[in-house]
Amino acid sequence: MLQFHQVHKAYATPQGPLPVLRGIDLRLAPGESLALMGESGSGKSTLLHLAAGLDLPDSGEVCLAGRSLSALTEPARAHLRRDTLGLVFQQFHLVPSLNVGDNLRLQARLAGRDDPAWSSELLERLGLAGLERRYPEQLSGGQQQRLAIGRALAPRPALLLADEPTGNLDEETADEVLTLLLALVRDTGSALLVVTHSPRVAAPLDRCLRLSHGRVDDAAITGAT
Repeated sequence: MLQFHQVHKAYATPQGPLPVLRGIDLRLAPGESLALMGESGSGKSTLLHLAAGLDLPDSGEVCLAGRSLSALTEPARAHLRRDTLGLVFQQFHLVPSLNVGDNLRLQARLAGRDDPAWSSELLERLGLAGLERRYPEQLSGGQQQRLAIGRALAPRPALLLADEPTGNLDEETADEVLTLLLALVRDTGSALLVVTHSPRVAAPLDRCLRLSHGRVDDAAITGAT
């Protein structure tokens, strides 16, 4: 589903190029879950942006669903994102002018895969049934994050990318949201890549990979606990 092969990425600074990723190799199979851990500045967010085709590597290859992202035009990458990916961010990025029901179905409608029955099931399982006419500002933080997860999963994406998906929540709410996220991912068959600094979030996933100074720390690749 997702493959990195000897991926390098640097950013320009007044002092010269700043290497962020240094020869990353990574494979994520369909239906597999992977936690990506590392300190701030280790390259986690850069890797996630490359996986989504929001940026391109300086060298090496990133393949999504068997297609090399560097070989595609930006419109083609956007089309592939729409058809293949679900994205969940630490900041919820809900549309304030849309109610809960419309926010949930937005991504599915854009992808041409709106399924009212699945949307209703998501609302029920997310604990949002009966709140369809409310707006994001009328929801708690945990409810907003659950809605963001539902929006990402409504099109049944082949791959879900999540950037610190529980980072803004208290521990109890974070545990509830993570349990729900993993259950829904299993039911949809999506592969899952989670960027997190929390061992608590990483523990239930199939594998954990740690980035350090832009490289994979092989000693820190573990199975699920």
